[in-house]
Amino acid sequence: MEKSQEFIARTLFGLEDLLATELEDLGAKNIYKLKRAVSFQGDKALMYKANLHLRTALRVLMPIHEFEAKNEHQYYRGIQSINWSKLLNKDDSFAIDVTVYSDYFTHSKYVMHKTKDAIVDQFRKHFNERPSVDFDAPTVRIHIHISEKDCTVLLDSSGTSLHKRAYRTETHRAPINEVLAAGMIMLTGWKGERPFCDMMCGAGTLVCEAALIGQNIAPGTYRERFGFYSWKDYDDKLWNKIRDEAKAAERPLEHPIVGSDIAIKTVEMARGNMILPAFEDIRVSRKDFFKNTPKYENGILIMNPPYGERYHEEEILEFYEDIGHAMKNYYPGYEAWIISSNKEAIKRIGLRPSKKYQLFNGRLECKFHRFDLYRGTKDKAKLAAKNKEKATDEDIIKDKG
Repeated sequence: MEKSQEFIARTLFGLEDLLATELEDLGAKNIYKLKRAVSFQGDKALMYKANLHLRTALRVLMPIHEFEAKNEHQYYRGIQSINWSKLLNKDDSFAIDVTVYSDYFTHSKYVMHKTKDAIVDQFRKHFNERPSVDFDAPTVRIHIHISEKDCTVLLDSSGTSLHKRAYRTETHRAPINEVLAAGMIMLTGWKGERPFCDMMCGAGTLVCEAALIGQNIAPGTYRERFGFYSWKDYDDKLWNKIRDEAKAAERPLEHPIVGSDIAIKTVEMARGNMILPAFEDIRVSRKDFFKNTPKYENGILIMNPPYGERYHEEEILEFYEDIGHAMKNYYPGYEAWIISSNKEAIKRIGLRPSKKYQLFNGRLECKFHRFDLYRGTKDKAKLAAKNKEKATDEDIIKDKG
């Protein structure tokens, strides 16, 4: 039986609950939510599944050693206490990422160099040869986390960040991260049961993530490699079995996914990102959101409009007013979700949000708002429901009479 191991999955702020739920669904144990991360336990198979299936994870890390250090000498000895030949071959390459919150160690680059020196010195002593450093495409990526005197060494099982799904070939000037896009869709609860629209689609990230979710396609399906491919205990047979199971669980889309943008170059860029088989049913076209009604009814609308960094204040406020008018006039019966960092502009939409989530788009603190678009006013919808209840009560009275 495969040994259980601790792992840490990193994510974006505000997506920790979603990530914990994803891990629970995969069968992880001892799940604990952290800041921008979730720790859990599982075996090698679960680690493989986590890299393949997690939509809201950036990386899956495996802690391999912990020690205390208050100076560079103690730190060097702590790194050298690891038998690196069990993890690296002398012809491998490695990269080191460092996160430091410490009064003892104040420069992450210095810690990175000391880590490299300790690993290289150990190889030279035992083999007279050493693995090389490769920041772009290392065979093994090592993470160092230091909190005051507590030092943790972790191996990166993902390699490149898991937000790189292998479908984005071109980017908009302000592309939304794939993990954030997937998390936004998951926060709405949408799983493909009704039409999905993004009418300011930019590079098409939201519609692409919706296509993966709607078809239950694992987000890592199209990646060429993961970090664990280079690990000495890599099990190709187990990995292929897990991939085959994921493929068997895929399903066809039941409802349309559409995107549009007013700029033809942006539309062409989005179409250029949809070269994978998973996206063949997505429809992206050039449309003005403020002048067009949706082709489908009772759908969900998710948008990432401009926040105002390139607009004059009055222009962005009017822009959001127009968004509100268009939603009310053209999208009755829809559930609309908008992410924005502009608190004043979002108020100009003129609708009361029924839900809000705090998220970060890059370094920008944002709110993700839900607006319920009724057919008519909210009061009319309430009145119709009340009249229906009244009619039901009258029928009961008649039956009794």
